[in-house]
Amino acid sequence: MTRADQPAHPIIRRLPIWMTGVGLMIAVLMIVALLTLIISRGLCALWPVRVWEVTAADGTRYLGLEHRTEVIPDAAGARRTLWRIGNRDLYGQDFVWLADSEVRSRVMPETAAVIERLEWGPFYGYVSALKTPDGTQDGDAAWRRMQERELPAARRRLQTMRHLERRVIGDISYAMERHRLAVTKAEKLGQPGTVAHTAAIAALEAQYQEVAQELRRRREEDAAFRIVLIDVAGRTKELPVSSIVRMHQPNRLSLAGRVAVYASRMGELVFGQPREANSEGGVAPAIFGTVMMTLIMSLAVVPLGVLAALYLHEYAKQGVLVSVVRIAVNNLAGVPSIVFGVFGLGFFCYFLGGTIDQLFYAERLPASTFGGGGILWASLTLALLTVPVVIVSTEEALAAVPGGVREASLACGATKFQTIWQVVLPAAVPGILTGTILAMARGAGEVAPLMITGVVKLAPELPVDHLAPFLHLERKFMHLGFHIYDLGFQSPNIEASKAMVYMTTVLLLGIVLCLNLTAMILRTRLRAATRQSEV
Repeated sequence: MTRADQPAHPIIRRLPIWMTGVGLMIAVLMIVALLTLIISRGLCALWPVRVWEVTAADGTRYLGLEHRTEVIPDAAGARRTLWRIGNRDLYGQDFVWLADSEVRSRVMPETAAVIERLEWGPFYGYVSALKTPDGTQDGDAAWRRMQERELPAARRRLQTMRHLERRVIGDISYAMERHRLAVTKAEKLGQPGTVAHTAAIAALEAQYQEVAQELRRRREEDAAFRIVLIDVAGRTKELPVSSIVRMHQPNRLSLAGRVAVYASRMGELVFGQPREANSEGGVAPAIFGTVMMTLIMSLAVVPLGVLAALYLHEYAKQGVLVSVVRIAVNNLAGVPSIVFGVFGLGFFCYFLGGTIDQLFYAERLPASTFGGGGILWASLTLALLTVPVVIVSTEEALAAVPGGVREASLACGATKFQTIWQVVLPAAVPGILTGTILAMARGAGEVAPLMITGVVKLAPELPVDHLAPFLHLERKFMHLGFHIYDLGFQSPNIEASKAMVYMTTVLLLGIVLCLNLTAMILRTRLRAATRQSEV
């Protein structure tokens, strides 16, 4: 027996198995570490922490939250702390660095309050007085009345004013715009009937003035309720009560109170509107836009990818041309996503959208309707981006169907179409859903193509509302992925935006996971149904 014929050592034979196991373990650990970092920082970002009053060596006092601590470079191990002091309208900045050696004292004032506002970020200070038409309350009396009565009443007043401003006045403006466009269209075509539209516009203008007057009256009533705040240096700030989102005294909160504040912030995050340049508030429009875009993309990519795979595998004559098409499909999966975005901008937005505007919305020109980008064109662009994934997975699923099944169906007298529709496709559905899951996972997280085909920083109008035709696919939309990019790289206050970046990332991962789990459950049930039918 030669040396080459001798059996390898057992360790050498198991080495490939160990190497693959180690590689798998490293990959899993990296994924777990990444998810742990994102989830821990995201979920902890909304937890109410204690407020400190810090006195520097020069006598300057600061009131705020301990944001993070780090070692000072080239300072022999000395450390410094970044304090979030808020009150940007008073100080011009949200954060201040203080070296530990510069801090003379730090205490936790029991009555220190965190006031979250609609504008200018949080205010850290004390409640001095509450002014109402009934009189003025000071100190603890003002705090109790704010929590028990005035803050809930202010939220109701603000909700009413927003309803008048956005819903009622918005509906009137929308109706006026439709009548105006009808007049413009009739004048261009030389058709009669503009008198009725002109009369309707006049009636709507009168209605608009009545609602606007009612809105002004309510704003004047709301302005009578004001709260006086004082910062740690003694400077005062007077605000309308309706401009306050929530307020609490973190140094006095019990565990139940902290959970209540956390739940309130979490509810605002999921169901509320963004504020403060998207760095605070909620991301409800971005959640809605992400889910809707992913669903539209899936409805477009699945039929297109399945039909293409069916033709390539079942109907096309195998040869050089089909091989070239398959190579092109595989290469298409490696094209940078921004290239698809440029194609979507040129073909969908400018060509198709511009043509639709010329044919059906000529009275609105030069203002674009479908030609300026929207959720429809963004979804179709991502459908083109992910269609190679669906084609490849569908072909593999079709190839996995035994040939004997096809032959048995044809032998029973079924046509080729009937065989494919009633026998092959049902058996391949689990594999098709696998491709759909992969396409949804990739499409939901793409950002680059969306930046030039319809996504925006802030979209106050959702693609779905109560106005006919109810589904407005031409509207621009918000997306969680772009929201993360905007906060992380375009925000004027990066440190204040970090918490929202982590929370938005957690939400995006959760949405992708929920969509994938739904498709996986459906795939599992279809596989079980297929096995039962075979038995």
